[in-house]
Amino acid sequence: MGTSEAGAAKDPRAVLLLLALSGAALLTLCALSMAFGALSVPLDQVWHTLLGDAPSARVDTVIWSVRLPRTLLGLATGAALGLSGALMQALTRNPLADPGILGVSAGAAFAVVLSVGILGIGSVYGYIWFAFAGAFAASVFVYFLGGLGRSGTTPVKLALAGVAVTSLLFSLTSAVALTDPDALNRYRFWSAGSLADQNDEVLLRVLPFLAVGAVLALACAPALNSLALGDDVAKSLGLRLGLVRIQGVVAVTLLTGGAVAVIGPVVFVGLVVPHIARVLAQYAGIGPDHRWLLPLSAVLAPCLLLAADIAGRLLARPVEIQAGILVAFIGGPFFIALVRRRRLAEL
Repeated sequence: MGTSEAGAAKDPRAVLLLLALSGAALLTLCALSMAFGALSVPLDQVWHTLLGDAPSARVDTVIWSVRLPRTLLGLATGAALGLSGALMQALTRNPLADPGILGVSAGAAFAVVLSVGILGIGSVYGYIWFAFAGAFAASVFVYFLGGLGRSGTTPVKLALAGVAVTSLLFSLTSAVALTDPDALNRYRFWSAGSLADQNDEVLLRVLPFLAVGAVLALACAPALNSLALGDDVAKSLGLRLGLVRIQGVVAVTLLTGGAVAVIGPVVFVGLVVPHIARVLAQYAGIGPDHRWLLPLSAVLAPCLLLAADIAGRLLARPVEIQAGILVAFIGGPFFIALVRRRRLAEL
């Protein structure tokens, strides 16, 4: 029990209530996601269409072929990004960790564009393997770079290393995209991060990878509670740190690589959501138990992504603002506020 008691929740009923409320908010956003867009569909018509009683052929096509796959994609990829962010923050004990900030998303994006522009791979199932490889290579390189120097790895150094590697990789990605018209056309829209123009076949292809990554991430939760107490304490409790970190890296690679391959490098979801989950858990009188924080992050992250996607459809109708752009408007100031709270001595 040592690995779980370190961060045991004080009142599991409070967490279940919090998860239920978050789930209700997510269901509401799913309904709104299928109702709003260039064609507004009343909620009662959405419900009847899902039950097979569509008021018109146009509404039936919009709901089943466009809105439902888009909403399900937001659910899956949002949960993946939220889980990977919470897992990265726990593994590195770094509140600034996020797949977008630490270069994991940029590594996956660079590998995808490289496979499309150089190798001519055009299917998601083809270039998703490159996304995994790029995500893994970038995460390892950023961690190595952040650990250089006498002070070793610190949260701010790791974040700065991630920002530097992200900038470099995005420059290289743009250079590759400019050399190939097909890659450029795909990259211009995909790089902003969007749930649009995807079908259910794409989701079915990427879902197994996201599911395996989610299982691995959730399985790490008891060990993360002990790891939060420090490496020495975790070892004394019998935790095998190497295996936990390897499992965590594999989970982050699958979750981030799979999400980026489909919707593009959406940043800040994995940064903002785990902090919101901790604040909500604190107000609910719950301890920092990752067995609850990880599922809560997986529920709250799709809320943020779907809310941004819905807002993007409404703010500039009949055109859309990509969800990744609106998430960045929220996450950018949030990241700056977190950095300002870190002591300058950590540099």
